[in-house]
Order: sequence, then C-alpha cells, then structure tokens
Amino acid sequence: MSRRETTRINGCQEFRSAFQISRRQMLQVGALGALGLGWGGLEAQLAAAQTSQLVPRKKPAKACIFIFMWGGPSQLETFDLKPDAPAEVRGDFNPIATKVPGTQICEHFTRVAQWTDKLAIIRSLTHDDPAHLSSGHATLTGHLAPVVKSDADPPSSKDSPHIGSLISKFRPNQEGLPSFVAMPWKALHPAAPGGEAPGQHGGWLGSAYDGMLLGGDLNDPNWRPQGLGLPADMGLERLESRVALLKMMDAQRRSLHESLAGAAFDSHQTRAIEMIGSPHVRQAFDLTQESDATRERYGRNIHGQCVLMARRLVEHGVPLVSVNWHNDGKNFWDTHGDNFNRMKNDLIPPADMALAALLQDLEERGMLDETIVAWVGEFGRRPQITKNNAGREHWPFCYNGLLAGGGIKPGVVYGASDKHAAYPVADPVSPQDYATTILHAMGIPTAGTLPDRENRPHHITSGKVLQDLLT
Repeated sequence: MSRRETTRINGCQEFRSAFQISRRQMLQVGALGALGLGWGGLEAQLAAAQTSQLVPRKKPAKACIFIFMWGGPSQLETFDLKPDAPAEVRGDFNPIATKVPGTQICEHFTRVAQWTDKLAIIRSLTHDDPAHLSSGHATLTGHLAPVVKSDADPPSSKDSPHIGSLISKFRPNQEGLPSFVAMPWKALHPAAPGGEAPGQHGGWLGSAYDGMLLGGDLNDPNWRPQGLGLPADMGLERLESRVALLKMMDAQRRSLHESLAGAAFDSHQTRAIEMIGSPHVRQAFDLTQESDATRERYGRNIHGQCVLMARRLVEHGVPLVSVNWHNDGKNFWDTHGDNFNRMKNDLIPPADMALAALLQDLEERGMLDETIVAWVGEFGRRPQITKNNAGREHWPFCYNGLLAGGGIKPGVVYGASDKHAAYPVADPVSPQDYATTILHAMGIPTAGTLPDRENRPHHITSGKVLQDLLT
C-alpha cells in the first residue's frame, strides 16, 4: 500500500498579532478544545442514547485517569510472566508475590505489588492490528480506526472521538475547568509515517470536544501551564477591554462567513477567558501546592508529575484526564531492542512509582471508589525474544491492562493466556470492550448513537461491557 499524501490542519493561519493577548494565546488556555461547550439538545441526545439493555450504574464513577502506555508494554515483563516457559520466551525477569494471594506480577513492580488488592488485572486483551497508530485509535476511542493496520494514516475528522471527548459531550464541566485534559503531549511515533496517533481529539464530534493539551515537562521547576497567567503589565480590566474589541471583530467576521469552525473557536475563546480569570482553575494546575514528599513519592520525573497532576485535576472536578507516556527519545514502550534493560532501568521504575502513589493517594483521600484508574498500551510484545538484539516485536494477539476504582471489582485477575502469553484461553477482551466498560462505569450510555457535525448517527462505542469486572 502506498503512503497516502495528507494535509495536516494545524489551526487557523489568520490570527492577528496586534494585541498582547491574541487569539492564539487564548487558544493555548483551551489548547485543543472547547471542552464540553458547543452542541445543544443534550437531553434529547441522552434520551436517544439510552437504548441499552444494560442496567445503569447506580453510582457512576465521577472521574477517570487514563494512563496510556504508548508503545506497547510486554505482557511477559509486566503482569503475566511465564516462569515455566522456554528461555527464549520467559526472558530475564522473575514473578513476585503480591498483596493478593496467588497473584504474581513482575519483580520490578515492587510498589504496585502492594496494591494489587485494588486492581483488576486483565490478561486477555486481544486484537489483530500490529500498527501503533490504528491500534492506538482503538484503545483511546473504543472504535476501530478509519484505516486499520496502518501506521501511515494520521488523525482526521473521520476519527472516532477520544473517550475524553465523549465525556466532555455528556458531562460538560460547569466549574470553569475543562472536562478532558491530556498530557504531556499528543502521542506520536517517529518511525510511523503517519506520525501522530489518531483518536486523540474530538473526531467526528468536532473540534469543540478536542480537550485541553497540557504540554511540557511538569517536573521542570520552571514549568507553568501555558495561558493561565497574564503578562505583568496587563490586569483583568485591560484584558476585558481587549476581549470586547475581539468580540466586535469576530461579529463582523461571522456576518461574512458563518462556519462550524467559527462556532468552535468562539467556545475556545470563551473558555479561555473563564480560565484566565479563575483562581480555582489556577489552583488546580498548581503543582507547587503539593508537598515535596508527595512529589517524590510519585517520582520526580515527567511521568510521575503528570500522574500527580492528573490526581489534582480530578480532585478539582475534571472528569477525564489522559496521561500519555511521554516522548522519552527512546521509542517509549516499543522495545524492539534491548527490551530487558529498557524495562528494568527506564520504563518500569517510573511507571511503578506513579501508579502505586496514585492508588495510595486516591485511597487515602476517599476518592478511589469514585475514580477509575486505567493503565494500558495499544498492544503487547511477541513471546519469542529476538536473538540478535534481545528485543520483542509487536504482538496484538494477547496483552495486559489494568483497571481500578470507580466500581471496578478489586483484587481480581480477569481472563487468562496460554503457556507463552501468546493468545487468550479464557475471556478475551478487545480494546473496544475495555473502553466501553470504562464509559459504562462512568454512567455514559454506551449502546446508543450520537450525531456528527453533519447530523449523521454514530455508535457511541462498539464494544461490550465487561459486567464481571463491575461491582
């Protein structure tokens, strides 16, 4: 298949720069989304979507922290070790006992091992797409990508919306904060011709539901969220006068050219202004409010501080926060070579620290029962180790994922794999099932439809709810 030529739409090219607070700066506050603003008729859409025969959740989860382990963690080096397999399969790591009798995980997840009584470990995730980009779409949206088994197709308006975008649609935040925040970047793979993974934005719902992108290294002592402060020489009154002038200019523009893009931009701008002026919002994004001990417990690295920020945001009322494994310059969890050293030294330690600290914090703050924690990649790794470089290749046919909190049954192992962790032998779970279960646990109707920007109906999800995983 030849690589198709694509055009990336990076936003309007006609922003004026005559003002100290420009449209672009305001968009930085909302980064990629109006975050729940936009379409009307929500009650009618909810009623139309309530076509499921599933029993509604009596107490839906309030929030979800979705930790996306971009690159594809090896099931054999995380939560489904096979110590009795041949050497060319089992690898270098040993299993250890955990808080749950009879449940073993990798010896390098020493902290998470103490919290398995809060986890549901899924050992039977499976699909047949070995491409990062299209399988990433399925993981983040609950739908197959427009083009499957492809690393050449970048994001487009045909993508299904990220589960955070769906949350924004059904549960818009009324407290000045966004409904969907992603950090610290949009997952991208330099070896994939398409670059950025699809499924990380509003897709067919429209750009009003893209979500806020919180970029940068949150472990940097100089890090501040872009756009949440004003220049030193500008107070709120001066900002409001500039906003009034911009509104007048926008009204003139709309009289000449009405478009959906214009409507989405207006909602971006409105939310940006609300966020700039809100002490509550600024406090939510202020990591300096956390003690040094807490920051150390999560790990003084970009992943640990992103997970800590996620806890702060859900604590302040953001219903969906997606933490994407960051750009580490080493191809993330995509361990085609030097798998064991990468896992032991670079990947597992920060992942172990952050996840254990998050579970502890949510439990101690009384938030775990109402907050779902999801930890998953787009696929797993091939059981047979590559001899010449000690790597593992892509393997979508069997891999692991975690769920905890928010109505998820704790201390269980769901599904099972064969003796090499190559294929499920019990209770196979698709990425669509995984996403659908999260949405159902959050009270989102999963069996109905929603209209796109041209009023065409789309299924909200395409998987099934894993009822045996719910309390």
